[in-house]
Amino acid sequence: MTENLIKLLAYYKSLGERTFNALSDDELHLIPNDGSNSIPMLVKHMSGNMLSRWTNFLTEDGEKDWRDREGEFESTIKTRKEMIEKWEEGWTCFFNAIKDLKTDDLNRTVYIRNEGHTVIDAIHRQLAHYSYHIGQMVYLAKIIKGEDWESLSIPKGGTAAYNQTKFSAEKSEKHFTDKV
Repeated sequence: MTENLIKLLAYYKSLGERTFNALSDDELHLIPNDGSNSIPMLVKHMSGNMLSRWTNFLTEDGEKDWRDREGEFESTIKTRKEMIEKWEEGWTCFFNAIKDLKTDDLNRTVYIRNEGHTVIDAIHRQLAHYSYHIGQMVYLAKIIKGEDWESLSIPKGGTAAYNQTKFSAEKSEKHFTDKV
């Protein structure tokens, strides 16, 4: 379970990083309207969430009293370097918390804002949350880049060729991210 989970999380992390790399520094900081967030703001939020949820994951509530969730949506990250440091800090905390989980841990109860979750449910909750925000980043970058956007998955109009390649290979058991 943990090996495939880490591969899936690393895949989503890489989508975020490929998105960052597709944008200039100015494009990273674009905020489309007052109700939206820039990519660095989303990174700051994700990092804050990860640090809160995954610090002392099995023994403390996932919403720490030191977390400033509202502050995560303030535009305070000024450089790409600072954004990447926040990104790495959150992901490192997350990966460290789950890498040593044992099968027996998956049905333990952990709390997020005093609501009990099994460990596996808490992981699923956060996987959905992080992929949601990474999807926002990708979509924002796609809008910013317009025709210059290079797809991070199967490009529009490329499904038939992609499927042809997949179905011409022998069946095998592997994680879908192994060749990404």
